[in-house]
Amino acid sequence: MNAQAALLPGNRLHLSHGPIDLIIGADGARDTAFRAAFARFETVLSELTAELPLLRQPVSTKPEGKIARRMYRAALPHADGLTTPMICVAGAVAQEVLAAMVNAADLTRAYVNNGGDIALHLTDEATFKIAIASPDGQNLGTVTIASTDPMRGIATSGQRGRSLSLGIADAVTVLARSACGADAAATKLGNAVDLPDHPAIKRAPAFSLQDDSDLGNTPVVTHVGRLSQSDVARALQRGETAANMMRDARLIDGAAMFLQGQSRTTGLPEQMKHLTKDPQNA
Repeated sequence: MNAQAALLPGNRLHLSHGPIDLIIGADGARDTAFRAAFARFETVLSELTAELPLLRQPVSTKPEGKIARRMYRAALPHADGLTTPMICVAGAVAQEVLAAMVNAADLTRAYVNNGGDIALHLTDEATFKIAIASPDGQNLGTVTIASTDPMRGIATSGQRGRSLSLGIADAVTVLARSACGADAAATKLGNAVDLPDHPAIKRAPAFSLQDDSDLGNTPVVTHVGRLSQSDVARALQRGETAANMMRDARLIDGAAMFLQGQSRTTGLPEQMKHLTKDPQNA
């Protein structure tokens, strides 16, 4: 099947091709930007497929393609003998399509949303508001990114998301300088929120759930039972420690981590600081 494009309400563009599904918005020369987005998007899947075997291996050899090289650079700081460039494929695709739009058109504001991993372009007085929700849909607050802020990437990962996870976080949302960097960091922080060997947590080899997973026989989380409040706090503390290390290394600007009614934040604006408390204990 070829790449497909459709206009959505609210002057948005929907692009889809195989497993890739983008929602795009732009303020300015929108028609030109949308044409450029589609033109670039048409070749994305074939480019990634051509180097897929290498991209599914732990970070080592630098790939050839433009998107693949972006994935490699974002994954490299997290290299541990297990992490592959696929850790940030969604963010890299969003960033590449956005770059094509910005290069082709005069835009004051634009975004490319690839399944919750978002690349941003903001100029002048433009802003982008992010609504943060818990996995059960509860509204937990908002963050507004202005053109004067350094963040241009947003990503969410976690055990209850669409990808396999080594950790138990319900969700982790990361703000970073790029969508690709945010995507890589969100995945790693989702893995960091964990309680190794806890009896309420079930795991299975990744290949038993997805036979083409780049994680191979690495155990991934399949079920998280109800945890005590102290266990939840302990798991989140592991994630917060990892997030602070990433922030010190300038890999991220902020993160919010959620697990069974509790949360931790680092580096986020004050309006996010209330993201806490199990409703049962409020």
